[in-house]
Amino acid sequence: MSNRLSMEHSPYLLQHAENPVDWRPWGPEVFEEAKRFDKPVFLSIGYSTCHWCHVMARESFEDEAVAQAINASFLPVKVDREERPDVDAVYMAACVAMNGSGGWPLTVLLTPEQKPFWAGTYLPKEQLLHLVNEAARLWREDRAGVLRAGEALAAHLRQEARDQPGAPSRELVQRAVGQLARSFDKQWGGFGPAPKFPTPHNLIFLLRHARLTGDGHAREMALETLDAMYRGGLFDHVGGGFSRYSTDERWLVPHFEKMLYDNALLALAYTEAFQHTRRALYEQAVRRTLDYVLRELSGPQGGFCCGQDADSGGVEGKYYTLAPDELAQVLGGEDADRFCRWYGITPWGNFEGKSIPNLLGTADFDREPEGIAALRERVYAYRLGRAALHRDDKVLTAWNGLALATLARAGLAMDEPRCLDAARRMAEFLASRLTAPDGQLLARWRDGDTAHPGKLDDYAFYAYGLLELYGASFDPVYLARAAKLAERLLELFFDWERGGFYPYASDGEQLLTRTKEAYDGAMPSGNSVAALVLSRLARLTGEGRWREAAKLQLSWLAGAARDYPAGHSFALLVFEEELWPTAELVVAAQDVPEELKAFLRETPCPDLTVLVKTPDSAGMLAALAPFVKDYPIPERGARYYLCQNRTCAQPVDTVTELRALLEKNRKIHAVGQNENHPV
Repeated sequence: MSNRLSMEHSPYLLQHAENPVDWRPWGPEVFEEAKRFDKPVFLSIGYSTCHWCHVMARESFEDEAVAQAINASFLPVKVDREERPDVDAVYMAACVAMNGSGGWPLTVLLTPEQKPFWAGTYLPKEQLLHLVNEAARLWREDRAGVLRAGEALAAHLRQEARDQPGAPSRELVQRAVGQLARSFDKQWGGFGPAPKFPTPHNLIFLLRHARLTGDGHAREMALETLDAMYRGGLFDHVGGGFSRYSTDERWLVPHFEKMLYDNALLALAYTEAFQHTRRALYEQAVRRTLDYVLRELSGPQGGFCCGQDADSGGVEGKYYTLAPDELAQVLGGEDADRFCRWYGITPWGNFEGKSIPNLLGTADFDREPEGIAALRERVYAYRLGRAALHRDDKVLTAWNGLALATLARAGLAMDEPRCLDAARRMAEFLASRLTAPDGQLLARWRDGDTAHPGKLDDYAFYAYGLLELYGASFDPVYLARAAKLAERLLELFFDWERGGFYPYASDGEQLLTRTKEAYDGAMPSGNSVAALVLSRLARLTGEGRWREAAKLQLSWLAGAARDYPAGHSFALLVFEEELWPTAELVVAAQDVPEELKAFLRETPCPDLTVLVKTPDSAGMLAALAPFVKDYPIPERGARYYLCQNRTCAQPVDTVTELRALLEKNRKIHAVGQNENHPV
């Protein structure tokens, strides 16, 4: 029989709809029921592509004895962490506070007042049964002790870090580079021991820092890591795209699930590397990653799905591993030998008797042999028919915002209309399907159903994507939408007294805690991305309200990053845009000049913001950035108005002259790199 999840739309909740555990979805009525029946709550949090969530489901939640024990003494609640990151964040913090670490599946025992008194991750069946029975006994025999423990942990979680505000400084940025250097793996790339996570925003930060300062070691750390990740099994050499993380130091054996946000951020990092180096390998990494996203994660109406499972047929990695004998049947003997030699596929294998294709043993990995691409397509077609992967097909606003930013940047950098077209379709999907008439965002869409008010990440990531799309298309509609989202951010999430954005809106469901998060983990924090949005809007529009909010936000972030700046790398990107000389360009022309597009494509200019004023865009731009009304549009050609470090130059008429002005300014400011400049 189905339980109460059968009417939900989350793929993760639906995976558990046939469990004998009497699961309920999260909601205030659960806790009212818990009070009425005087029962604690058994909370289980995971997501549909999580391997260990599947294992725990098979071992425990599909087991009648476990289900009977949970149902008898608890009200069981299932949460999809991707749909409810706010709920997940509260109870993951509890797990970390109790155990020093966390992960998924996340298991938490709560009082009817939502206060946690036990938290952990995966538990084998016997351990779970022991926990359930012992907790039920304590609830009956020592209720006061359980409630005291819950109250003490809740009080601890509510103690928001009272960091003193700081000032972004070059010294803080340099300390972060030093911290990353000390944890850098000189042999295999990446930072720290296994398991290794890509953390693409660390790499983007190092590349930007190297360009600003000439720091060759920062550049080497980023490029060596990008090379290593691409060569290993973290990258799917047959189908494109990256898995979530590597279980070993060599990047060979991944945790095989693929997520939209990882692939969006990694494609962005490789785009950055391509713009800095013009190396064909990085362009190939971007194209093959976005090919994967467009081919396998595209939804039917323009949005992108969350990701794909690590398991197929109940076996982790089965879809991805290959053996020489099966390839001989697919490709024929000689072609199979060539394919196996190139990708390190051997009879003894490198993962449970089979091989994960990789380039770790290939010295000249930049130069793919002729014909390998065609063989790869044949193997990909074979692999599709051999095993199937579950796809979590819900569309999340926040993750799509990151993908929007990447498609726009990559589309411009590689002159790839397909990426820009996909970005425009996604922007329209988010505007029409996940934006309410009053401008409020919704967090999730699936099969026509929308749910959950938008959180900080939804607003910040989507606004960031729109700003990148404006920078690639110069359609002011996208700039206007970004400004409206930023206004909502300030209205619903911002702490105007101390700085910082809360994770969910002031008018939303109020959870046990509402503490601000600054740390940039697998994804950059909403606070870091919101800071970038405010800073960019201030530079693009010249409007004081954006500058005032950006200044307060950056001060809060600087305080939060003081002890470990390397954990705030996306925030450091914004610090660098504020601390090093910047340039603002207004282009007045009858249409967007092709020479401008070519210049932006060929020259990485993270310190440059660009507005393009044409007869079609002049009215909307005047409302967004009033100062542009004073810039006349020439009847022919283009006029380039450049301001650098708060000083404006005489307008010029060609990109050649513009380039000379920018290079002159960079040379002037190349000295004094260690100075600290106030924001």
